[in-house]
Amino acid sequence: MSGTVRMTRKVTFSSGHRYWINDLDEIQNRELFGRWASRYNHGHNYVLDVTVEGLVDASTGMVVNIKRVDDALKAHILSQFDQKSINDEIPAFASQSSSLENLIQYIAEVLSHPGVLPTGANLTNLRLEEMPRLFAELDLSKTSDMITLTRTYEFAASHRLHSPALSDAENIELFGKCNNKAGHGHNYLLEVSVTGTPDPRTGMLADIGEVDRVVNELVVDRYDHKNLNEDIPEFDNRTTTSEVVSIEIFNRLKDHLPAKLQRIRLHETARNIFEVSAP
Repeated sequence: MSGTVRMTRKVTFSSGHRYWINDLDEIQNRELFGRWASRYNHGHNYVLDVTVEGLVDASTGMVVNIKRVDDALKAHILSQFDQKSINDEIPAFASQSSSLENLIQYIAEVLSHPGVLPTGANLTNLRLEEMPRLFAELDLSKTSDMITLTRTYEFAASHRLHSPALSDAENIELFGKCNNKAGHGHNYLLEVSVTGTPDPRTGMLADIGEVDRVVNELVVDRYDHKNLNEDIPEFDNRTTTSEVVSIEIFNRLKDHLPAKLQRIRLHETARNIFEVSAP
């Protein structure tokens, strides 16, 4: 039996970096990186997901020997990054920004070099997490090598699932305890993903501070500690399912962010996740 399967391997490394380019003076660095500019390192526990695709070998039952993937990641990625200062110890970042976007592109270049990954393991996707609320993704299966940057937010809100198009009995039958007249609440987790081409000087595809400002103003601050049915005008006479809320959030953000909105994911609970993506 054989077939095409994608396999993802996760590794972690700890690195320091700074938003400061030695070839520029202090004024230029501060103009370029704003409040993130600093001569001194800060650190992250990075999490890297490497996804490869290939045919399942009929004799081994595997796409690739995971140990060989681990060996490649240790030799070509961890050896460069783990317990290192990216700006000071990786030559490629001596004169360019060590942004998340530049890092994931650099890792893709390293892993795409012939002979690095085992034969038959075709690299398709990378995900690099700088911290739980900020990660980048690179889709290498597309000719555009599209980078997506995701920022995560939280808000607490209550709602009642009740459709004005249905009778009370039908609402109770459909929504059960979620139709409780007093409502119920969630700690929502919102992922906002933007895509684009990184600026060649900053290495960033969007100003995260501006993304934060827009998302907080239009969604998080608006919905936090509110009753969606009673306090939020856009949900008047609408059923506040997470499907409806997700579409509303996407439409509110899509024309106001400093980069193209690629998708939003709304985590209602740990088990209920809803996604709306750009066409």
